[in-house]
Amino acid sequence: MGGGEAVLDLQKVCRGLTPAWFDYLRDWDRTLRGGNYPETTRYNYLLAGAQLGRYLIDNTEQLDAGEAAEDPTEVERGHVEEFQAWMVETRSAATALNKHKGLQQFFKWLTKEEDLERSPLDRVKQPKTPQTLIPILGDDETAKLLATCKDKDFLSVRDEAIIRVFYNTGARLSEVAGLQLDDIDLNSDILLFHGKGMKDRRVRFGAKAGRTLSKYLRARGRRRFADSPALWLPAKGQVPLSSNGIKIMLRRRGELAGVPNVHAHRWRHNFAHEWKLAGGDTGDLMLVLGWASDDMPRRYGASAAAERAQQVHARLRIGERI
Repeated sequence: MGGGEAVLDLQKVCRGLTPAWFDYLRDWDRTLRGGNYPETTRYNYLLAGAQLGRYLIDNTEQLDAGEAAEDPTEVERGHVEEFQAWMVETRSAATALNKHKGLQQFFKWLTKEEDLERSPLDRVKQPKTPQTLIPILGDDETAKLLATCKDKDFLSVRDEAIIRVFYNTGARLSEVAGLQLDDIDLNSDILLFHGKGMKDRRVRFGAKAGRTLSKYLRARGRRRFADSPALWLPAKGQVPLSSNGIKIMLRRRGELAGVPNVHAHRWRHNFAHEWKLAGGDTGDLMLVLGWASDDMPRRYGASAAAERAQQVHARLRIGERI
């Protein structure tokens, strides 16, 4: 995983499962590795299978799932539907949807292995997730966050650079966390992001982000572990700053600035909003943000469109002219 996250531990993921469940998940992981799936994808897929197995073990009598709890080839449609309902109740609809997609791939693999004639997921509907409008993180709030980074210490310099990269490029959290030293080109003002599906893309950054990155690189060069290939160094030690570490940093900066709910994806929504507000082309936006599906501009554009509609409404002054 990028950003110094732990290597996938199959034994830990499959803890508490029967030998048959473990063997199938281990063999599936071998297929995923052979297909060069990213480690984060493998982890999420395997975790979905392991969680279903443990759920069936814990609820064997209630679900009459004795054979399914022992062997994934005995799982039936009703078992999966009960598992999804439990996920919705105890986690969220979005988490249940994530598990559904992982299980689809697992049972699809079992059918290809000819250990199943038909996947129990074939007639299981995806959990419906509510569409929520994620508020953008615009100029005023970003300025407050940057104001907390005005000290000259290493962490202030580093955190300002990270915030400006998010603000300036709309990149994903995992992409920013996974940046390497070689991914920065200060001559051309370009960052090389390693996106989802192992798709790389080059994105330019502006003058302010460039100055901040240059300042960070100078401070970084004086650190003990400056020879690390990872871009973002921690306050102490040599393990690079992970995605989770950046999450914690953003939350802490938000608390200092009095800005609630600070997370990286809000800048991604803001980037899409600013792009469309300026009349930018949707196809170009997809290239810059690393989107392969036409659904993504619509999803990310929902909150931005609502913001633009409010601006138009205010300008038209409907209902205020008499």
